[in-house]
Amino acid sequence: MIQTFDYDDGEQRLIVRFVSGLVYAYAGVPAEIAAGLREASSKGHYFTESIRDHFPFTRLRGGVDRRALGRGDATLHEER
Repeated sequence: MIQTFDYDDGEQRLIVRFVSGLVYAYAGVPAEIAAGLREASSKGHYFTESIRDHFPFTRLRGGVDRRALGRGDATLHEER
């Protein structure tokens, strides 16, 4: 379900790239929710239960613009 994700602490924004290739930005996501996603054994299940339908989102065109994350050294976390 989730291919990669990244979190911007300052903006409280979670960027999620799904295996379908679609990329969404979720706004107002607390750091502890993002940490929970990072630590979850099933990213898809955690996302469905704790993020989807709980935070406003925007679909991003063309993937992640790292400058939009507010830091140039942002890395995406790959789902394994």
